[in-house]
Amino acid sequence: MGLITGLCTFFYHLPQIYKWLLKPYYIASFLMTVAFLLVRKAPGLCEHLATEREDGNSCDFDWREVEILMFLSAIVMMKNRRAITLEQHIGNLFLFSKVANVILFFRLDIRLGILYLVLCLAFVMTCKPPLYMGPEYIKYFSDSTIDEELQRDSRVTWIVEFYANWSSDCQSFAPVFADLSLKYNCAGLRFGKVDIGRYGEVSQRYRVSTSPLSKQLPSLVLFQGGKEIMRRPMVDSKGRAVSWTFNEENIIREFNLNELFQKSKKLNKGHGLKGEEQTSSQPEDGSNELHNDAPEQPIESKKDQ
Repeated sequence: MGLITGLCTFFYHLPQIYKWLLKPYYIASFLMTVAFLLVRKAPGLCEHLATEREDGNSCDFDWREVEILMFLSAIVMMKNRRAITLEQHIGNLFLFSKVANVILFFRLDIRLGILYLVLCLAFVMTCKPPLYMGPEYIKYFSDSTIDEELQRDSRVTWIVEFYANWSSDCQSFAPVFADLSLKYNCAGLRFGKVDIGRYGEVSQRYRVSTSPLSKQLPSLVLFQGGKEIMRRPMVDSKGRAVSWTFNEENIIREFNLNELFQKSKKLNKGHGLKGEEQTSSQPEDGSNELHNDAPEQPIESKKDQ
């Protein structure tokens, strides 16, 4: 049953997987993931490799290699239990497969192990996962604009994500946050992001640690009237984040997005009706002046990196 479910999931996401295969990062990751399999099964090469099989067949896995691969499968399944998006599932598979390949290559031949380890280091230093560039309705802040934007209008509620481009968790969460912005964004409920890996002062000002050990990335903070109301994940007295799953259901429930969205729509409708009554009671000559006094809405922007 689990195999059938896995196959159905694979075929359902096949168009998205096909798009990934066109990106150099995923092509290189896939090749490095199957590197040991290719070396062990390559005709003309596998005959010269060491093996612990009783039949002496060096072109097939021995019992120790099978044991390592089975342990790898168990680790990937455990990590993927908390994965949210398909990108996280694939990322976990790539990461732990490379770790297993390092062990397998060193066990097979120390020279192959050193070569593969050097390739892994070069890959990490030169290849970065592609950033999410899909549709979204998010305002990107800098260190000089975040305070002014949050305090511009006390009626506007902001949900701000503090992230860093080097964090794989932030990259995986990007499409989830973008989808929420498309569903719930309105004039009274806005979504914003700030790269605290780029603006270090912002991380200190809003007490969001960029250390991988603190596990505070990404962090979602709800602001009303420029003041922080709540954040997820919460941080304990030792500065460590309390474990929390960043999926769409948890965010909607914890931040009461449905209720906030309904209140924001009612607030906007009330102000709109009031503005129409004032406009109708004023002479035409004053209509332009009244329009200019209306609060200016911040302009949405895409990524500014």
